Amino acid sequence: MTPQAVRSRPIAPHLVPFLFLFMLCVCAIGPLGTTPALASGLIEIAELLAHPEQYDHQDVVVTGKVMNVQLATNRQGQPAYGFLLQDQAGTLKVVSLGQLEVHEGDQVIVEGVFSRLRQVGRTIVYNEIKAISVKPMTRLNPDLVG
Repeated sequence: MTPQAVRSRPIAPHLVPFLFLFMLCVCAIGPLGTTPALASGLIEIAELLAHPEQYDHQDVVVTGKVMNVQLATNRQGQPAYGFLLQDQAGTLKVVSLGQLEVHEGDQVIVEGVFSRLRQVGRTIVYNEIKAISVKPMTRLNPDLVG
């Protein structure tokens, strides 16, 4: 092909803002409306526990059962919560700010940042996810769950 054959008509000026917004959305949220962590797929709790250094400070998406819910308030007075996320392979701790919208025993999908260890005063917390979102599996679109 010649360079002239590759060129096409210029973009209509009234479409430029729309195309810019579209490209901005694609870059910000990824293809098909998924967040970057969800786009990379689910990670088994067993995989996180077997290779915590590989996932340290990385975005992860995991599923499991909510156990031992604890509600709290942070130093700034904001609501916070923590719980254990459990499946047949093991258990992780999940913490986040905000109101918890799931209950003890719910099957959930958690998206957040994994830390293999974090020091809190004199205590070291291992294998923890700082959640960005916690959603009950019952609220997911059945067409997307397979």
